[in-house]
Amino acid sequence: TLLFAGLYAFVYFASYSEGNRSGELIKFSNKGFLIKTWEGEISQGISGAQIFSFSVEDNKKDIIQKLEKYQGKYVKLKYKERFAKLFWLGDTKYFVIDVIEEDSPHFRNK
Repeated sequence: TLLFAGLYAFVYFASYSEGNRSGELIKFSNKGFLIKTWEGEISQGISGAQIFSFSVEDNKKDIIQKLEKYQGKYVKLKYKERFAKLFWLGDTKYFVIDVIEEDSPHFRNK
């Protein structure tokens, strides 16, 4: 059990990478049957061909509220990528740790 606890702590706390992604917030929902997780998507291209899927931990109430408010808007997400998916936390390895609303580059100077 000590090995399992160490492995879990590593996957949960260590991040493989951190970064930022910007795009139009096209989806954000609380999904699941027995275990509900917060999942979202941003479109990073005009045609919607580039989709970035992400998760938000349930205890990040401020981020969840912002994402619900910014639905359909252009946002910048700060995220951390974990080494592996933890199904009870989310469907992806990408977990949003901050979000800000931004002006869309597609409508600047108009």
